Amino acid sequence: MRQVVGLQDAINYYLCPKFEKTFSFLGKKWNGLIIDVLLQEGVLRFREIARQIPKCSDRVLVERLRELEDDGVVVRTEHDDSSLIEYSLTEQGKELAPIMHEIHTWSEKWYPSVEK
Repeated sequence: MRQVVGLQDAINYYLCPKFEKTFSFLGKKWNGLIIDVLLQEGVLRFREIARQIPKCSDRVLVERLRELEDDGVVVRTEHDDSSLIEYSLTEQGKELAPIMHEIHTWSEKWYPSVEK
């Protein structure tokens, strides 16, 4: 049986800190797109990521990649024999694949007419 909650009843909206942390990094502008690009394309150089997300400035892209690296989602690989630097997802980042797939499915259903 459902009870009607009166105005005097306090509702606790406290969220789990882990849940909040996850949404704060996934919801930060460009992070979802960076993760999505790396999920689709695999290992990429900075310029290749920047080409995939043209509205994101280089400065912001550098910041976001560093943050994702600090969060353990992206790994930055420097090659000793060249100036080549590549970015890829860690195992933690790759585990976001089903979540990103579900976000795509949900957005196609509810925002079918949104243009790029």
